Amino acid sequence: MNVVLLCGGKGTRIRGVDDTVPKPMIPVGPHPIVVHIMEHYAFYGHRTFVLCLGYLGNVLRGHFGGQTDKQIETVSYVLPNGSDVSVTLVDTGLETMTGARIRRIREIVGTDDFFLTYGDGVSDVPLDKVLQFHQSRTAAMTLTAVRPPSRFGEVAVDSNGLATSFNEKPQASAGLISGGYFVCRAKLFEYLNEREDLVLEADPMRQMVLDRQLAVYTHEGFWQCMDTYRDWELLNELDRKNEAPWRH
Repeated sequence: MNVVLLCGGKGTRIRGVDDTVPKPMIPVGPHPIVVHIMEHYAFYGHRTFVLCLGYLGNVLRGHFGGQTDKQIETVSYVLPNGSDVSVTLVDTGLETMTGARIRRIREIVGTDDFFLTYGDGVSDVPLDKVLQFHQSRTAAMTLTAVRPPSRFGEVAVDSNGLATSFNEKPQASAGLISGGYFVCRAKLFEYLNEREDLVLEADPMRQMVLDRQLAVYTHEGFWQCMDTYRDWELLNELDRKNEAPWRH
């Protein structure tokens, strides 16, 4: 199956780590975060990637060995874990929003189901189980829902005013959010119009909800996005300690 990675955004909230590269190319340990994401998919046997490029797309092209003057190019690449993968690099526009970027790779993915995720979040989500769940439904898209990690310490208190537990960085006990890691059918494209400013997470997904075409797989394990400098520090700390749950 194709794995579509959204790699075109500007990532303005993480400025200060490295403003010379797009967010998917910011390193976690010795490798860009997008490579960590690709290794996770490759571990489950999915080794055909489509990268939707935009902001500083030439940096991604250069890393994967592509040429700067081609709008669409497919190259071979060897991941650090030794997996041979195919990478199709697609210029989907500088200011294009997520829904429009996906629409622009429609001919590449064809009529087959495909994985879809962002280029800035890692997880130990079991992709085989997500796919099995998706295939057991008929929805246009399956979303992986996660419980976001708290940024603050969670404390439980007894009736005497004494702490009974303290957890420095717990997973939130309520409030599921989208963790990305989607699986999509071709009928997703019926929800994507030609607008360059079409945001997948706005009108298209809201309409899928109304049409009962958005399935949800709940993942209770590790998930962490890299939106801020603090997120980046956390991921690098886990990598340094060899405690990265997304690594295989």
